[in-house]
Amino acid sequence: MKISDSRTIAIIQAEFNTKFPYLKLEFYNESHEVGQGSMLKSLIDKTKTIKAVRTIHTEGELSINGHLKVSTLEQTFATDYGLNAQVFRKSGGLWLQTTSTDEWTLTDQNEKGEASFQMNGI
Repeated sequence: MKISDSRTIAIIQAEFNTKFPYLKLEFYNESHEVGQGSMLKSLIDKTKTIKAVRTIHTEGELSINGHLKVSTLEQTFATDYGLNAQVFRKSGGLWLQTTSTDEWTLTDQNEKGEASFQMNGI
């Protein structure tokens, strides 16, 4: 996934969701502690460019694969690109922040979301 100042939050979210359809990424103005959720009031508008919302203006290719832990992905966004990210998992008709399962891999999270989706028929 290309991280550059000219891209929008929506583009990053769409690329992530293509790989993991039962997960989504949200970005926030404030960081969150390990095991804690992010506050809705600090949610960043997805139409904003990466340049407008980050503190570290490094450009690069972020490799995201299913073996990556959620905590590692969120930490990489923060330390390498100055972006406060939070992964959400589909749970029935809701999106849940993965705060208590941040040590799961993206594949594990996505499979749990898919199972919930199929079980609930939503």
